[in-house]
Amino acid sequence: MKLLIISASQRHPSQSAKVAEYINSQVNSFASSEHIALCQLNLPFWDGEEESRQSSQHDWQVISDKIDHADAFILITPEWGGMASPLLKNFLLMCNNQQTAHKPALLVAVSSGISGAYPIAELRMNALKNNKLVAVPDHLIIRNVEQVLNPEASTNRRDINLRERISYSLHMLHQYSLALANIRINHQSQPFPKQQEYAYGM
Repeated sequence: MKLLIISASQRHPSQSAKVAEYINSQVNSFASSEHIALCQLNLPFWDGEEESRQSSQHDWQVISDKIDHADAFILITPEWGGMASPLLKNFLLMCNNQQTAHKPALLVAVSSGISGAYPIAELRMNALKNNKLVAVPDHLIIRNVEQVLNPEASTNRRDINLRERISYSLHMLHQYSLALANIRINHQSQPFPKQQEYAYGM
């Protein structure tokens, strides 16, 4: 099982990337894991044309191969104006369901204050319709992010509880990745008649 962690802040360095690196350091159930910061890649702006994915003038093919081979995803976004980042939404538009369908995703929102719920609600509502990623029931909201998940040891009870919650979320994400792998196999070996007519959600 391979895990791909996507951090989608448009800043470098960023607190979203810090959270991603911490989570990556805690992965032990997946065979491999990798963190990709979208802001460090030259990605095209999705214009609805397949040619946008195929151009050699950007880095999409590099990340596309990693998406193909991933069994699960963690999608990390800062909250900007109550929304998920434009980089993450563009990334999700670039993904097609041949790469992502029926693969689990853990959603993570990062906030410098006490907010963070709106990006999760936005992603659950309208970001997964056509790529057919499966958002797992659990999600993470990292509030007051500058104060938590830092390299130094912490005695802060909120920080400790958050680290334990992350461990639980990683465990559950791995369970979903194992279960959904069978669905993907059956989806290919026992396709529904006229399956391609239902490539997009309603």
